[in-house]
Amino acid sequence: MKRILIVEDDKNISKLVKYNLEKQGFDCFTTSSAKEALEVLNRYPIDLIILDIMLPGMDGFEACRSIKQDNRLKHIPIIMLTAKGEEVDRIVGLELGADDYIVKPFSLRELVLRLKAILRRAKTEEPKKDILSAGIITVDIPRHKVKVLQKEIDLTPMEFKLLVTLMERRGRVQTRERLLSDVWDMHAEVYTRTVDTHIKRLREKLGKAGKMIETVTGLGYRFKEEDDED
Repeated sequence: MKRILIVEDDKNISKLVKYNLEKQGFDCFTTSSAKEALEVLNRYPIDLIILDIMLPGMDGFEACRSIKQDNRLKHIPIIMLTAKGEEVDRIVGLELGADDYIVKPFSLRELVLRLKAILRRAKTEEPKKDILSAGIITVDIPRHKVKVLQKEIDLTPMEFKLLVTLMERRGRVQTRERLLSDVWDMHAEVYTRTVDTHIKRLREKLGKAGKMIETVTGLGYRFKEEDDED
């Protein structure tokens, strides 16, 4: 049975979400603050977190950052469920490592469907593979080799790391800032053009397969979740 941690200070919403998830067969913990949530995470194995942003004390953004910086917890998927629906808030949430962002008022059915999709994806991603494949692309991580239609492609170490990062997070939007942090270990916004430049070169080298790296306007990039049929 999957364990879901609901971090929400509105008791009515917390009870409603808990009730509906338990009907779907999930085991739920509820807390009304980030501090309590971190205590639960340190005591119990949790499979997914539903996290409000406007919490007393530490807000949801800080809680998300704290979780993703903890090697013991960073693998846990996070869905942000909040009334803060501005684009800048969604971008910040994704940059901090949230897997999804749902704005209140929300559909319980949609929440459940998104939660199940994330859990399925997390299951297929663990453990990490040495060989990644998508459509006509094959990546051999230990041997540091990339092939498109069985033809080896010469990538720089940074282009290789960028491709592996995108493929391992297939279907999920990666902001430029997050790619800078995870691929280049850089954080300053002034360097965001570095990502665009490398994406452009990577697409060119991948040829026909380059279209599998999609641009998500206003956010960043995403490796296609479905293979091309052609």
